[in-house]
Amino acid sequence: MLRNYTAVIVQEGKWYAGTIKELSGCHSQGETQEEVLDNLKEAVQLILDANARHFTDYASDFREVALAVEA
Repeated sequence: MLRNYTAVIVQEGKWYAGTIKELSGCHSQGETQEEVLDNLKEAVQLILDANARHFTDYASDFREVALAVEA
């Protein structure tokens, strides 16, 4: 499933730093904006995989429910 996230990127000297606005703790850096975006994509996937494993590995009874929130 394709999901959209908001990447916020800032330049600090010769480096770029980025975060995903919707995912607390999802940060990365790189020498170019493109590298930051690639690193953030990988970080998002790792976080989503880890979050999914947390529930499926430790709970025998869980449900997935779609939730829409207007921001």
